[in-house]
Amino acid sequence: MFTAERVADKSDWITTDTGDWEIIIGLEIHAQVASKAKLFSGAATEYGAEPNTQVSLVDAAMPGMLPVLNEYCVEQAVRTGMGLRAQINAFSRFDRKNYFYPDLPQGYQISQLYHPIVGEGEMLVELDDGDSITVGIERLHLEQDAGKSIHDLDPNATYVDLNRCGVALMEIVSKPDMRSAREAAGYVRKLRSLVRYLGTCDGDMEKGNLRADVNVSVRRPGGELGTRCEIKNLNSMRFIQQAIEYEARRQIQIIEDGGTVDQETRLFNTDTGETRTMRSKEDAHDYRYFPDPDLLPVKLSEDWLARIKADLPELPDEKKIRYVKDFGLSEYDAGVLVSDREKAAYYEEVAKGNDKKLAANWVLNEVFGKLNKENVEITDCPVSAAANCAIVAMISSDVISGKIAKQVFEICWEEGGDPVAIVEERGLKQVTDTGAIEAMIDEIIAANPDQAAKVKDKPKTLGWFVGQVMKASQGKANPQAVNKILCEKLLD
Repeated sequence: MFTAERVADKSDWITTDTGDWEIIIGLEIHAQVASKAKLFSGAATEYGAEPNTQVSLVDAAMPGMLPVLNEYCVEQAVRTGMGLRAQINAFSRFDRKNYFYPDLPQGYQISQLYHPIVGEGEMLVELDDGDSITVGIERLHLEQDAGKSIHDLDPNATYVDLNRCGVALMEIVSKPDMRSAREAAGYVRKLRSLVRYLGTCDGDMEKGNLRADVNVSVRRPGGELGTRCEIKNLNSMRFIQQAIEYEARRQIQIIEDGGTVDQETRLFNTDTGETRTMRSKEDAHDYRYFPDPDLLPVKLSEDWLARIKADLPELPDEKKIRYVKDFGLSEYDAGVLVSDREKAAYYEEVAKGNDKKLAANWVLNEVFGKLNKENVEITDCPVSAAANCAIVAMISSDVISGKIAKQVFEICWEEGGDPVAIVEERGLKQVTDTGAIEAMIDEIIAANPDQAAKVKDKPKTLGWFVGQVMKASQGKANPQAVNKILCEKLLD
């Protein structure tokens, strides 16, 4: 897996007293398949169940129990592979990966090494600074998860919970195409968005439903690859970045001190921000892989694959292109809106029948701004997309001004209610009657003749009059009409 040709931008190099260093990163993402049953049994997969209450005889490896492949999990893996623009293999096979863990009753894991269900693909990753990289996908294979060992319930014993044992995982292995912690986080963020769009994984990193093993090595820019270390089970973007940055500097320090980096598996301590040795890194032959004799090879028909492909939703990259081309949005705004399936769906409902740019500005600035401030997810937003659609429509038709719209939004957030009814009942409609506006302006000019005389020499002072009119109208006067009449009276 670990061959790399791309050289990082200099801004991503680590510079020490001995010169520049480049980080080489590859990721193995374990994404739990969104399935109500496990990969080879009918046991439930609900999160948070009482320990050992979702374990079938197959999961517990009772003698004579045979695995039966869950077709739905296969379909989800294929959908994900298609979303990655990857090669779908019509023939795949399961292998036994032999190793011992207390929470792995079989003494082996059923996985796919030699014939994975999905082959090579690629994914375009947009970064926060506007740059983008293409990350190659080495493979996607299906495998069963292990259980969970619990060490903090008793000082002298380890408890085992087998609820996760046998849960279907998609292991998505990237090529070593990333050169910085920010690129790695961007890749995980994009992959998480993709599987959520596809509905193949909920992407909940806090629950462990999507986690990353990170392979890190360092080299002189463009030089020979160094020895890599794998950091296991990282479940947040922040921890992924911290682990990469610490591990890269640790390896550089070892080499600069005259030592050699050992190939090993490491764990990340979230309290100290450091990695520590877990075990020496095994190679494939150490696991004594061989075809699982209890499972037939998987053969996929062209008709079955065509049906899955026809059922794929519009994916983030396609949606972004449509937003830019058809809606006239900027690349950046479109990228923010499509980054999350729920956010994109919310925006599209707000934009129905409205100016698409105006709707985007409203959602990005007012809605998302409020959500971030209050630390609320879009799915829990107290102001519905339909309500915001009505607010944007009232702005477009000059029923309310942008300032009043913000006030209406706050009322809806705090109290609920129909924004149209709120505007009507509370007398918040915008004053568009030019005669009424002109009367207000004449009164203010008459009361401030010295200020009015200054406007021709200092046009910027016109803003003072705008403020006075808006204050007199309690923010209801149409700003465009106010500016137009003021210009006619004071500048012409």
